[in-house]
Amino acid sequence: MNFEKVVFGFFVLLAATLNFGFFYGDIADPRVHNAFELYLAVVVNLIATILKLGDRTQIGAIHLATSIVATMQLVAAAAVYIYVTEVSTLGLDVHGISSVVSLCGGALVANIVSVVLLVIETTSFRHR
Repeated sequence: MNFEKVVFGFFVLLAATLNFGFFYGDIADPRVHNAFELYLAVVVNLIATILKLGDRTQIGAIHLATSIVATMQLVAAAAVYIYVTEVSTLGLDVHGISSVVSLCGGALVANIVSVVLLVIETTSFRHR
């Protein structure tokens, strides 16, 4: 068992599950979207992106691309969340939380692609 692959797989799956946890629920109800979970998703996606930097294979490049997309979407979602809660006079209304959740949905798609790539890579691995 390769411990590096275990850590890599752990962070890829954790990034996807945290992202899904924030995304799931009524898009217009801020009560079901926990800001702490959003910030954890950003941090774990950043860690997953850093872990993907060392792989020099073609599938590694696609892993890195999906991770960068997910991280950018989540950072944008966190920025919108901060703006609507701290700067905007409207506060966290339906439009604000809908924008945040929509951005997280895009990140979720990228994270799902990353998990699918991880499964494909794992099942295609052969002992030499």
